[in-house]
Amino acid sequence: MDVINPIYLINSLLYSLLGVALFWISFIVIDKLTPYDLWKEIVEDKNLPLSIIVGAMCLGIAIIVASAIHG
Repeated sequence: MDVINPIYLINSLLYSLLGVALFWISFIVIDKLTPYDLWKEIVEDKNLPLSIIVGAMCLGIAIIVASAIHG
């Protein structure tokens, strides 16, 4: 049975944290660029079309970040 090299685990954790951080920063930037508060519109005002757009935007950002990290 092969022993897992710990450097692979550390690299995976670092890239995962880097990806989540980049995703969160890009979401905050987009939230600041919009003329209204996305969280208030989605959670408090129950704006379903906006939540669909934000979900699609999140998927797009996630795909870009994953592609950039994967190489």
